[in-house]
Amino acid sequence: MLEALGLDAQVETVYRGMLMQPTGSLAELVERTGLSEAQVREGLDRLVDLGLLTPSRDTAGALRVVSPEAGLEQLLRRQEEELVRRRHALDLGKAAAARAVAEYADLRPNTETDGTERLVGLDAIQSRLESLAREMTRECLAIAPGGAQSQASLDASRALDEKALERGIDMRIVYQDSARNDLATLAYAQWTTENGGEVRTSPLLPPRLLVFDRTTAVVPIDPANSRLGALCTTAPGIVASLVTLFEQTWDTAVPLGAARERPTEDGITQRERELLKLLAAGLTDEAAGKRLGVSLRTVRRQMSALMERLEAASRFEAGLKASQRGWL
Repeated sequence: MLEALGLDAQVETVYRGMLMQPTGSLAELVERTGLSEAQVREGLDRLVDLGLLTPSRDTAGALRVVSPEAGLEQLLRRQEEELVRRRHALDLGKAAAARAVAEYADLRPNTETDGTERLVGLDAIQSRLESLAREMTRECLAIAPGGAQSQASLDASRALDEKALERGIDMRIVYQDSARNDLATLAYAQWTTENGGEVRTSPLLPPRLLVFDRTTAVVPIDPANSRLGALCTTAPGIVASLVTLFEQTWDTAVPLGAARERPTEDGITQRERELLKLLAAGLTDEAAGKRLGVSLRTVRRQMSALMERLEAASRFEAGLKASQRGWL
């Protein structure tokens, strides 16, 4: 029940046992929980780490159990602080990646300078990706925004991905949540997981990204204009920033098999929260839809449903009420 807060079933059993009889002995706690002494001790150590057990002020060497009201609220607050930290780190990673791409955007087409090559044209990009896929030996990291992926893109990737997975390459891919609604993209993602890869989704993603063996990265020069081409770089500082960006994105994404639209404790899904943030930041419905990888119609339908839940007569009133509920 409390796994989302960092308590697995064993630790939760020990915590419940302590709440039932706070002053009991270790032997009594072992008997009460049905766990082994080693498991109980391990659970007690974990509860101390989480702040749910603290030193007793009455008995030296004893522990005092913290009430669920105080203890669980503290865990929630700690998770919120961690989420803020991760989002801050993700923003820093995005900024660093944007600066790095801008520095090399003026390279002549298909030429290399200081370990960075500007690739122009789909053929040049595909050829370089094929070469990198053959040469990698350990890992491939990918971010694929935009929801539904084109059939041409999926077809071009399948042969490369299949060979890499057969060779035991660790493959991790993050798609946008809306990709779950596209049958072809969803089928491809499921095929990836069935063949040993890992797939997660997130409502909002940074620009497209590929990293091979943490030594070579490929990113679009301008995510809004694919005709400008891509950058392929082995510059350690740039690659390190892009790997950090990927890891931050991966940590906040949800595994493909998990339910993405499950509301959080405050009653709103993560995608609804991101939609409200984008609109509050001044984006139009169309621009917000592009960022989330969904259609204009979907944005308007979701916003209409949110206004109804908030009992708001206008979007301005909806923004105020969403803010009051802590949704923004």
